[in-house]
Amino acid sequence: MKIITAYINIVTAINKKIGNAVSWLSLILVLVVCYDVIVRYVVRESSVALQELEWHLFALLFMAGAAVTLQLDAHVRVDLFYTRLTKRKKAAIDLAGSLLFLIPFCLLVIYSSFDFVKFSFIVKETSPDAGGLPARYILKAFIPLSFFFLLLEGIALAFKSYIIIKEPKPYIKSEIN
Repeated sequence: MKIITAYINIVTAINKKIGNAVSWLSLILVLVVCYDVIVRYVVRESSVALQELEWHLFALLFMAGAAVTLQLDAHVRVDLFYTRLTKRKKAAIDLAGSLLFLIPFCLLVIYSSFDFVKFSFIVKETSPDAGGLPARYILKAFIPLSFFFLLLEGIALAFKSYIIIKEPKPYIKSEIN
């Protein structure tokens, strides 16, 4: 059990650090969008690179923030019954969901994105639009990387859920959902 709790605490710490770093992308994204709007409507100029930067920042924010969002149980959820369940029943649903859906999906995306990212690096993919951003392959590299961290967090969620189901009083340092 100590190995499991050590794993949970290490993954929690890693994903919290990533989440804190990525949260700054929100501020940068807001500033870039505000600048783009002002330049577009006041100066009447537009930049393809600036617009691409907006969706690159959004993609990074979304992908790199997925693991910490799962960790904080802050993802969008439409449930009618889950909130009314006991802690152990919630843990059983989280365990089943992690093992049957989340972990296999992460593995599938990681596996299937390798050739996609590899080809992008080989051809040194850039924007197809004139004036667009270079090095699109760097953005694409975040696909398997972000799903790797989501996979680690999914495994941690499965372990947390297992502990809640089996142990009367969990002894994990981090907060257990």
